[in-house]
Amino acid sequence: MDLSIGTLIGQAGTFIVFIWVTMKFVWPPLVQAMEERRQKIAEGLAQSDEAEKALEKAQAEAEGIIKEARAKAGDIIEQASTRGNQMIEQAREEAIAEHDRRVEAAEAEIRQATNQARETLRERVAELAMTGASRVIEKEIDANKHRDILDKLAEEL
Repeated sequence: MDLSIGTLIGQAGTFIVFIWVTMKFVWPPLVQAMEERRQKIAEGLAQSDEAEKALEKAQAEAEGIIKEARAKAGDIIEQASTRGNQMIEQAREEAIAEHDRRVEAAEAEIRQATNQARETLRERVAELAMTGASRVIEKEIDANKHRDILDKLAEEL
């Protein structure tokens, strides 16, 4: 291969033209494409960061809602327990009141039956006394007879 100045200048000129054409027509679209790609990547990273922050915020909100729901559930359970205890206490008081009412009614019924039995017994004793007295008065007073009459009265009682 023979190197000559003319060839060298021709090759240098061709190279300069190639560089100039590349810098003028090829390089700007490549730089623009790389810049667009860099911006897309940067936007994607920014969106990824925003999505991550939104996810963390959503998780924090979810945890807050869960805590609030648990607190409300605890309050509801406590209220239900309190209400249940109140209902049990009320039912117990009503049962005691009903028991006392029934006992009083039974005692009143017993008193009434006792008084009625006493009254009946008094009437019967008075009747028997009258019968016995009339028998004694009709006959002579004899101790043996009197004793017999009293024994008969006792048997009737």
